[in-house]
Amino acid sequence: CYLSVIIPSILENLMVGTVSISKTRCAMQMFSFLFFGVAECFLLAAMSLDGYFAVCCPLHYTMIMSSRVCRSLVVGAYICGTAVGLVHTLITFSSPLCGCAIDHFFCEIQPLLDLLCGNTLPSEIQVIVVAVFAILSPFSLVIYSCIPIVSTILHMASAESQEKAFSTCSSQLLVVTVFYGTAGSMYLRPKYSYCASVDKFLSLSYSLV
Repeated sequence: CYLSVIIPSILENLMVGTVSISKTRCAMQMFSFLFFGVAECFLLAAMSLDGYFAVCCPLHYTMIMSSRVCRSLVVGAYICGTAVGLVHTLITFSSPLCGCAIDHFFCEIQPLLDLLCGNTLPSEIQVIVVAVFAILSPFSLVIYSCIPIVSTILHMASAESQEKAFSTCSSQLLVVTVFYGTAGSMYLRPKYSYCASVDKFLSLSYSLV
């Protein structure tokens, strides 16, 4: 779902060149991208929490991570995605735009901030504050849950168990580092540091890679 929001637009850009998009479609695309992107941030954190209980509390795992808890984590992730998507989209598209050309693959906050008229500082602060909540907080939870996992793995008696646990943990850590790292580099910085070519690379990293 996350990819399907932007891949058609990217393919259209690559095949046709400069393409137009209505304001309504742009707003829908931005909301959908933020909705699924923020949900993914929290789902990755939930997966790390699940891994923590599986490795560090194996005997109590089924009680702690019950189906009810899992459903609550998933629903919570999508509620956060809805909230962030609505806040950013409503604030951005309720402001007057002083330009009509987006130097980006799709409708994302940073290139749209460049088109806003007047003082954009409140919008910039809002983007950074929300990014701390939606990117930095889940990433901190992932790192916090990985430390005791690594410690537990190192104390395992069986080399085979260590290898299996490290394999699972390291692959997930690689995914979250690429995802959160590039997304954080995009959203946790002020407007004056925006650069279209760099921003496009970062967007491709956390959305496609």
